[in-house]
Amino acid sequence: MKFIADGMLGKLARWLRMLGQDVKYSNSFEDDKLIAIAQEEHRVLLTRDLELYRRAIAKGLVAFYVEGQTEAARLSELAKRFNIPLAIDMTRSRCPKCNTKIQPVPKEALVGKVEKNTFDYYEEFWRCPNCGNIYWQGAHWARIRTTLEEARKLKAQF
Repeated sequence: MKFIADGMLGKLARWLRMLGQDVKYSNSFEDDKLIAIAQEEHRVLLTRDLELYRRAIAKGLVAFYVEGQTEAARLSELAKRFNIPLAIDMTRSRCPKCNTKIQPVPKEALVGKVEKNTFDYYEEFWRCPNCGNIYWQGAHWARIRTTLEEARKLKAQF
């Protein structure tokens, strides 16, 4: 499944990419452009704009009106509607910035490319072959796990 997210859903787009979902996003896309891309590329339109949602549905597109007020609530809505697993699998994850599938990279290849403390402390790294960003499961992963756990709990309530 492929998505396109409107300009109000940048954080959600990054979360979905980490979860392995193909999400096209730019905060500069106008409504007509979002609809055109959704149509041409057979993407589900994700929006917080009720008027845009109604326009997309009227054109026969698959669209989802995102109502949640927190990232966990939004993730739980999408997980329930589109059967998205709420767990990060690094073999499927995409770059949160550019949407390209990330790839494991040998630690040795990163000498001098990440801070020394990061290099010394962590063993597993991934790199985006498109934009070159380097990823590892650092201290921020506690917050990521907490958000995903909250999303799973919210999903189970419905």
